[in-house]
Amino acid sequence: MALALAQARQAYQLGEVPIGAVLVIEGRVIAQDHNRTETLQDPTAHAEMLCLSAATEFLRAKYLRRATLYVTLEPCPMCAGALAWAQIGRLVYAAADPERGFTRYQPPLLHPRTQWQQGPFTEEALALLQTFFRSKRRPPSKPDPGS
Repeated sequence: MALALAQARQAYQLGEVPIGAVLVIEGRVIAQDHNRTETLQDPTAHAEMLCLSAATEFLRAKYLRRATLYVTLEPCPMCAGALAWAQIGRLVYAAADPERGFTRYQPPLLHPRTQWQQGPFTEEALALLQTFFRSKRRPPSKPDPGS
């Protein structure tokens, strides 16, 4: 999860929503990325989707039953659906997303055999997201009338 958080920090530096993901099989990092929706002008360019695409291309396989995906925020329904189609073996996410996360749906949108849990670095992932969105909501500064 530390690598996923490092990816989220990279996204933050690029002005992207700071979410990072790392896909691992048997202790080996197969793919890692962060959100790139602004950079690529693609609403589907979420960290999870980019990792899935990179991993399936690298492995030349569409199923990732032995893989674990670490992501800094609970996946949205689109990403959960893609993880279900890939039959990801395990999902670990740092921060819950009660408004847009997949767990608000019953049953959850993952493949029935996928194991999932909320994992470490919850506070760090949330703090990064909160800082990012606070900076986006600040009103523009007014020019100093005395200058």
